[in-house]
Amino acid sequence: MKKRALITGITGQDGSYLAEFLLSMGYEVFGLVRRTSTLNFERIRHIQDQITLIPGDMSDQTSLTRALKDSQPDEVYNLAAQSFVQTSWSQPVFTGDVTALGVTRLLDAIRELNPEIRFYQASSSEMFGKVVEVPQKESTPFYPRSPYGVAKVYGHWITINYRESYGLHATSGILFNHESPRRGLEFVTRKVTYHAAKIKLGLANELRVGNLDSQRDWGFAGDYVQAMWMMLQQDAPDDYVIASGKTHSIERLLEVAFDCVDLNWKDYTVQDPRFMRPAEVDLLIGDPTKAGQKLGWEPRVSFEQLIQMMVESDLQLLKNGTQ
Repeated sequence: MKKRALITGITGQDGSYLAEFLLSMGYEVFGLVRRTSTLNFERIRHIQDQITLIPGDMSDQTSLTRALKDSQPDEVYNLAAQSFVQTSWSQPVFTGDVTALGVTRLLDAIRELNPEIRFYQASSSEMFGKVVEVPQKESTPFYPRSPYGVAKVYGHWITINYRESYGLHATSGILFNHESPRRGLEFVTRKVTYHAAKIKLGLANELRVGNLDSQRDWGFAGDYVQAMWMMLQQDAPDDYVIASGKTHSIERLLEVAFDCVDLNWKDYTVQDPRFMRPAEVDLLIGDPTKAGQKLGWEPRVSFEQLIQMMVESDLQLLKNGTQ
């Protein structure tokens, strides 16, 4: 019998990599997709004929229950969210409804329909926000600094609550920043690699960015989705920090990206106050020791390799005129 998995947020960066990975592991894969005016299947187009898409919405309880009934999954990966930090300031209520309450709706549907389903919640390093200790591990207290971070904290704790109250196999992966060529253009890494490629090809002449000193722990999304799967194969549910354990500044990101196209980032970059956050997070750097010891997981793609992969992909896209 093939194992069955339902992925919410399957059209996103992580959802597409996870779907690919689960297919390679012989799973039958189902994906929850929102009915929107612009259906974007770009990231899953190459595997769309191998997966079953089910319409539904994280803010609609009935559709989540129906999706579970239709897919009869062994595992549910909740990757759906309003996942852009900047947007959470202008859409705080929507962010809370989808990113926080959506988790409760899904967990409650699982509890009612089939408590044997194994559940993965995509938690985030943004929950640490104004960090209490460096590096951050599973026991580090949360201090979120954006509506997105606050919503993720709710999602994280409600997952633990359902695990402890109802005995669900419910696990949270606290993922630090993870990127790829499939990352949306509104995220700073992709914005930088895309503009480096554009400037190299003579299609743009400047890149506007916010805080150059801001530091993040960046890894490759393809590596990180494997950790999600590993968590759900454990006998007991638990929470894990997934990170590279190394940190890089936005300035370093610019340097690496522009080096890939033999340009000096300083000649093209303009700091713009519009891209500064109302409350900036401090030094986010994860300690993935537990994931290494318990899951046997470690990141394989380095920061420099990741940025090079993204720049090369963007150069190709622009040359083909597909973006």
